[in-house]
Amino acid sequence: MSTFDEIIKIRRSIREYSDKEVDDEDILKILKAGMQAPGSRLGAEPWEFVVVKNKDTLKKLGEIKPRVTNAPVAIVLVGNIERSFYKLVWQQDMSAAAENMLLEAVNLGLGALWNGVAPEEERMKQIAEIIGIDDITTLKPFCIITVGYPADGWENKFMDKFDEKRIHYEKY
Repeated sequence: MSTFDEIIKIRRSIREYSDKEVDDEDILKILKAGMQAPGSRLGAEPWEFVVVKNKDTLKKLGEIKPRVTNAPVAIVLVGNIERSFYKLVWQQDMSAAAENMLLEAVNLGLGALWNGVAPEEERMKQIAEIIGIDDITTLKPFCIITVGYPADGWENKFMDKFDEKRIHYEKY
């Protein structure tokens, strides 16, 4: 386990993975990290997760989001609007869960990639159909996080992105 300071600095979008299988225990740790995210109100967290390992399903998801095809695992984050306290900000809650999951993947020595789905309605409907959701009125696919061991040439490593010119005090 690395320190949080190290994890947040080295996290990168990993777009290619080795063939090594991801342990179910690690997937569970990533899911638990997502559920530890802050929500707009305690007990009203909208997140649900669909874990996909089946190669045929990954291929179908990859027809919509190409980076999913070669991942050993994809986790579809689904916002359950009925459980969301503030119905118009469910995507903020889902984003917090997704970031926790990305950081936990790094903590476990894995790579991960956030593949955006929402708010594009057609893409949300296509993903929903693949994972067995009939209607996106209540259950809304938000994003797909691919997870795996980084392929050669892909790694989580530090890149200094700090830019002091983007910081403003008191007023813009």
